[in-house]
Amino acid sequence: MDKIIRCITSDGAIMAAAIDASDIVFTAKKLHHLSKSATAALGRLLCATSIMGAMLKQKDATINLRVMGDGELGPVIAVGDSRGNVKGYVGNADCPTEFYPNGKINVSKAVGKNGVLNVMRDYGTGEPYIGQVELVSGEIAEDITNYFATSEQIPTVCALGVLINKEDGEVMLAGGLLIQLLPGADDETIDKLEKNVEKLDPVTTMLAKGMSILDICKTALEGFEVEVLDEMPVHYVCGCSKEKLERYFCTLSDEDLRSMADEKGIITASCHFCNKRYVFTKEDIERIIKEKNS
Repeated sequence: MDKIIRCITSDGAIMAAAIDASDIVFTAKKLHHLSKSATAALGRLLCATSIMGAMLKQKDATINLRVMGDGELGPVIAVGDSRGNVKGYVGNADCPTEFYPNGKINVSKAVGKNGVLNVMRDYGTGEPYIGQVELVSGEIAEDITNYFATSEQIPTVCALGVLINKEDGEVMLAGGLLIQLLPGADDETIDKLEKNVEKLDPVTTMLAKGMSILDICKTALEGFEVEVLDEMPVHYVCGCSKEKLERYFCTLSDEDLRSMADEKGIITASCHFCNKRYVFTKEDIERIIKEKNS
């Protein structure tokens, strides 16, 4: 079962959050029939979005991350809630995959180095907060780090990884680690943390060694007294439904709604996040029109 854990040092100087999202990324790969590069890119963004969603304080708040580079992958989009549940999709699920000399997937090539990362937090209490930064590498983790440093002025370390079987493209492991300095951090704390980070293995390597997400946080915060803030299960969750679509149709004019139907009078809608298809017959459409006008 996928989980997130959030920890803080006892002196209140550093926050660390780690996620095992292997099942989430496996699910996304299956739902969208993703190539290896698409799986790696979306998987990394799902990990980051889940962690950032779990950091939201408001119960019904949501977060939307959109990476739009100039590579063949097109947009990479992930949406999360305050419980760390996520969903996402990419523009080109069949994006070609290239590898670095060390055998790792070249996510930067797929995403593109030129573009932007948009982060939108919706607290459900008014206008959402929107931040945007230019991509620095297209590798996702570095772009998340840059977002926090540039847009929110929070010194951050972000590590994200998706381990994929080269033979069949199946997701073996996926996870992430986010470390942030809090206002109480002094130079000694920063130096100690930097030395720890330099020694860290990739997240998927640590997971492959059998380390728990708590082990990962404690390794990153070696030499500090660590307190667990919370730990929660997380899932790939899409909340689409025929009822929600009907409510959306009720916001359209009668003419616009009828114009969406094909030559047989049927409207077929597909969800970007889970690929479910919803079919509305001519009778359904007329019923919706009648109900919204009554």
